[in-house]
Amino acid sequence: MISCINIATETYTIPTSISDKAGGFQMAFLEITIPPLPHYITSGLNSIPQGGQHPSRSHIQVFDLLITTSGCFYIGEDDARFEVGAGQAVILRPDRYHFATKECEELTHTYWLHFHVGGAWGLINPSAAPLVSLEDPTPKEAKVEAFAVEPFTMRIPQFTTLQHPEKMYEVFDQLLQLQSRSHVSSARFAQQQLFQEILHQLAASGETDHASASRTCAEKAASYLRQHFREPVSAKQLGDELNFHPVYIARCMQKEYGCSPVTYLLKLRVAQAKLLLLQTERPIAHIAQEVGFEQAAYFAASFARLEGMSPRSYRQQFSQGT
Repeated sequence: MISCINIATETYTIPTSISDKAGGFQMAFLEITIPPLPHYITSGLNSIPQGGQHPSRSHIQVFDLLITTSGCFYIGEDDARFEVGAGQAVILRPDRYHFATKECEELTHTYWLHFHVGGAWGLINPSAAPLVSLEDPTPKEAKVEAFAVEPFTMRIPQFTTLQHPEKMYEVFDQLLQLQSRSHVSSARFAQQQLFQEILHQLAASGETDHASASRTCAEKAASYLRQHFREPVSAKQLGDELNFHPVYIARCMQKEYGCSPVTYLLKLRVAQAKLLLLQTERPIAHIAQEVGFEQAAYFAASFARLEGMSPRSYRQQFSQGT
């Protein structure tokens, strides 16, 4: 099988047998779509005596984050089995049965935290996921907004060894100190801020060298496209600038941003055009050229495909008195 990507007028082909798998242990990740931000509910510190075990529970309706500070506890979820030792963390899902698989061999201390995810989420295994298509799906019917919110995803390992355990323990201690004031709005806001720091530390602990390389490539490509969106950009040019094969760049951007470089560039140009349509009275053909479209007709067609209306109609919809 052969996969292709087209940017501008150039086509590159490469066998689909290229592997994106990294060596070593492949962890599962919780992939959370933001907004909305995950919401902190409550937390605490728990002790499990020697011979004791974590309680078995089913469908508790909240995520349960557990971090061991000393000792080790043993727990299962579906077919997965976790031995959570000191400096390690596991996240149990809200819609699964969790059960102890073994008694603790020594006194074990754990921090626990319950949180809620209001948006879409799922458990993914990057090593088992099928290769993404390099062709972008047909866009859904657009809801016209002057300034649309662009969702993004956060990946958090379900089980991980913390990069900096002591820093994580410090954040949990700060959360516990705020418990007595959790009825005060300012304290609750502080709890949410600390929780976001916890998520950040968890996400960082799951960034393998391979994942970081993929993200770095995608971010470099996005940065180049943002700096040069007013200019013609080809697949070869992008590859030469980043020193990566164009198909590898496409796969990295598909993984990190959910679209190919050509669609990323198209969306970027249209977003810039929307600002100019709202903030200036410049002719539409002039705006098209200013944001990188060589032909006004192609600009109008691309704008309508992404926004569901023509540039003129978009401008009129947000004009005063209409």
